[in-house]
Amino acid sequence: MAGQQRRSYFVKAGAVPGYHPANHTGTTNRRLIGAETVGAKQVEVILGVIEKGRGALPHAHPGIEQVCYLLEGAIRAEVGGEICDLQPGDCCFFPPDVPHSVIVLSDGPAKLLVIYAPPYEEHPERVVRD
Repeated sequence: MAGQQRRSYFVKAGAVPGYHPANHTGTTNRRLIGAETVGAKQVEVILGVIEKGRGALPHAHPGIEQVCYLLEGAIRAEVGGEICDLQPGDCCFFPPDVPHSVIVLSDGPAKLLVIYAPPYEEHPERVVRD
């Protein structure tokens, strides 16, 4: 470990800066688990907060699997032409290269845990729009 800085494996959401992802409206994401926070190389975990009536416009992620687990609020997700309303505790899977979208249905914001494998790392050139 000489010359290397030791990193922690614990992440406090409030200590992670938020960002506004491409193809989303009213959304603030915090990259909890990733290369920058804990050195993860095969998976990325995001905490997303989406405002009422806002969400993810139709888009896809080339070569990247995505899981969304709803923590708070209510959303409507569409993937591959299938639509489902989700409540806290529900989750959905977005396969690579398949267009998907999300909109918040609840009176307040929705909070989601988003998992990408491999890591998405929010590079605009990796986004596919239909």
